[in-house]
Amino acid sequence: MARARRPSPQTAAVLTTLAETGADWSHGYDLCRALGLKAGTVYPILIRLFERGLVETSWETDPPRGRPARHLYRLTTAGAELARSVAVPAPAGDGAPAPGAARLAPRTT
Repeated sequence: MARARRPSPQTAAVLTTLAETGADWSHGYDLCRALGLKAGTVYPILIRLFERGLVETSWETDPPRGRPARHLYRLTTAGAELARSVAVPAPAGDGAPAPGAARLAPRTT
């Protein structure tokens, strides 16, 4: 019997970001930019989530002329449920991050 593991902070961030887009499709590059994570982190996460049935994928059907089609991602129902379970609760009014919330964006100093 496989034990359930809590997703890494990076995986939770990808799930949460995809959940915020609802049923809309997202590009991996857009996820990288939104999260401040490198492609070498985001794409393996997306692949694992797809293999586990948490994300569905599709190819862009009508890419702009001169650019290849991009892969698109969105959560499945199971993925949306997991995203809800790992979402960090909103802070209590003071705007400070929740205790233990992971810092995902790179430092600018």
